[in-house]
Parts: sequence; C-alpha cells; structure tokens
Amino acid sequence: MLRETLDLLRCPFCGTRLALVDNAVRPGAGSRIESGVLGCECCAFPVVAGIPVLIADDSTRDAMHALEAGRADDALHRLLGLDTPRREEFRRLTAGPHRPTYRDLLAILCRDAEADCFLYRFSDPTYLTIEALLDALAQDPAVAAGRALDLCGGSGHLTRVLLRAPSRRGVVLADLHFWKLWLAARITAPGCAPVCCDANSPLPFPDGLFSTVLLSDAFPYIWHKRMLAREMARAATPDGVVVLPHLHSSEGENFNAGDTLTPAAYRDLFAPLKPRLFADGVLFEDLLAARAVDLTRSRAPHDLAGVPSLSLVAGLRAELFRSYHVPDRLDVNDMLSVNPLYHAEPTPGGTCLSLRFPTPEYEAEFGAVKRYVPSTITVAADLNRPLAPADFGPDYPNLRRSRVLLDVPHGYC
Repeated sequence: MLRETLDLLRCPFCGTRLALVDNAVRPGAGSRIESGVLGCECCAFPVVAGIPVLIADDSTRDAMHALEAGRADDALHRLLGLDTPRREEFRRLTAGPHRPTYRDLLAILCRDAEADCFLYRFSDPTYLTIEALLDALAQDPAVAAGRALDLCGGSGHLTRVLLRAPSRRGVVLADLHFWKLWLAARITAPGCAPVCCDANSPLPFPDGLFSTVLLSDAFPYIWHKRMLAREMARAATPDGVVVLPHLHSSEGENFNAGDTLTPAAYRDLFAPLKPRLFADGVLFEDLLAARAVDLTRSRAPHDLAGVPSLSLVAGLRAELFRSYHVPDRLDVNDMLSVNPLYHAEPTPGGTCLSLRFPTPEYEAEFGAVKRYVPSTITVAADLNRPLAPADFGPDYPNLRRSRVLLDVPHGYC
C-alpha cells in the first residue's frame, strides 16, 4: 500500500480520514506501508501485506493484535483463512526455491469450485464480453482519464483490464476476501491499490473519486442492494460511468443465481444516473460477429423477460451510449501462454492441443467457450519454453483471437 493511498480512504463507519499509527510500521518501508495499523475517530484497522483491511470482525481484530505483537506472519495467515494443515502447505510453497504460480497458490487458498472459475477466467464467455465493454468505455476520454474502482473484483482479472488504459490515474480493487486481494496484488494486477472492505457496508471512499465504478457478476449476492447502489453513485464522478455487467435476472435461469431482482428493479435502483440495460447475449453475439459493443441498443425491462443476465451501464452523458469498435488485442503485455483449458500432447513437428473442461459443471456454465476456442488444434511450435508471437508465424493472430493463446500475468500458470 502506498502512503498516498491513505488520501483515498475513509472509515466505512464514521466517514473520517484514516491515519497511520507510526510505531506499528516496519522500519525502512519508505513510501510503502507493508504492515501497520490505521486509525480513524472511531476504530482501528490493520494493514497486512500492503492491504488495508477496513472490516470490523474477529479475524481482523485477531490480525491487528498479531501485528501489534510483532507476528506479521500470523496476521497474514489469519486473514488468508488458512487452517493449520493449509498453513503448513502455504509455508512450504512460499518458502521453496521457486516462486509459486497463481495456479499453485489458488489450490491452497480456494478449495471450492470458484477456483476453476478464477483459473480459466481469461477465456470464459462472460469475461470476453465484459472485457470488450470496459475497453469500449475506456475510449471515452473522461472515463479513461480518471480513477477506476473494481468493486467485489475478486483476484483482479478485470482490474487488469482497467489498468491498461494508458491515461488512467489508478485502479482500486476492493473485495471482502483478503486472499483474493493478496493474489491480485502479487500476480494478477500488481499495479492496483487493493482494499479489503465489505460492500454490504458504506464504501470506504470519498465522494466523486472514480470515473469508472465497476461491479461485475456480484450485485445479486449483496443483501443491502439499495444502499450499495447509492454508494456506487456517490463514489462516481459526475461525468463518469457506473457499470454492472452480468446481472443475474430473476426472470431467467442462472447458475448460482444469488438473490436476483427483475430488470426493472435493477434499473430503478440506479435511476438518478439514467441507467440503460443491455442483454448479455446480444453483447456477446455482437462481439463475436463484429468486435462491436453497441450501446445505442438498450432494452426496456419488459423486453428482457426470460433473458438470464443483463448488463447495466449508467451515466449522465448521452455521448457514452454509442457504438464502439473494439480492436483485437494481439500485443503481449506480460506473458504469452497456452490457454490452461488445453491438454498438450507432443506430435511430430508440433503440439496437439485438446480442450478439456475441469468439471462437467464448468462445461455446463461456460460451454459457450466452444463457440470460439477450437476443441482440438495442432500448433507447429515447441510449447516447453517461453513463447513469443514469432514462434507461431502467420497463425499467431488467429490463435490469439480464438483464445488458444493468452496474454496472462507473469507467474499465472
């Protein structure tokens, strides 16, 4: 956590500024706060592994007491939610001679089906659609030039999309789960400012801070929806945009649907920001057909009956709602990798890749990936070394477009 991040934070309970308790900071930290205690006018919060934890619960209090006693590792393990066996497994992995990958760490930190959703996130249909929507909105100068908030952003896959806008002033990644933020700050989105907070409480930010406020695929799981809608609007700049992609609708069928609302109810929660609704299926088809994001074709709530999921885009400037062309991204910002959904078998002169889903449940939910990712493909390249676009010759653009090859963070898998 950079010291300047303190200027962006407010106590979620009393709303006052946070200050650093100096004697809790590790000496020599310079401009970064790796561990310490933050105080406001009503309570105190720990900073662990550079992440401020603005939550008042037993785990947070235990972590703060461990910090005050000089046990920074205990504070980290407590917030990562590690029981004794996993704590030892974590120690062995992180103390080994090789830096663990995102895949390695995910296997310890997440023991349920969410791990599959995270590991294979960069090629799933929902990600493709949201990535294109964010890239489209980033073409608006006012949106791209400000700060962005990725709320309930998990381990930072979409945070990474927000970070690549060159004029952006910074991206805050906020999530309830410390382990997700720890992974994001370490591997997935190391340029972000991670903040551990609860979206069921007031957001720990001042008014009008963000030109983009994103909450993807999480709003149905929030109980205090009315409060959160007002908080998101409060945190946005007057010329900014609030984006809620992949909202599960109560009028359609969804996997792990959460506490869903009707399209009309979602719209009404954000009424002061003039929200517009879009069918996710239409956005997906436009993307596959023409690399287009058409925000001129919003739908009335009654036209979304039976649609399983929708995207809400809210902003006061009419010029946001236009048709965008989103070019293919063929450059490599981090590391070129074969899609981890593939099983690789060496063949004479190359490698045969076969698409394998981790579970039947994953295939049922994300099976539309087969619309653009080939079931089998042979590439004339040695995949057992660092990859470069030149290794694939003229096939490279198509391999990227079909998500056979991915640009992933260093140390991802």
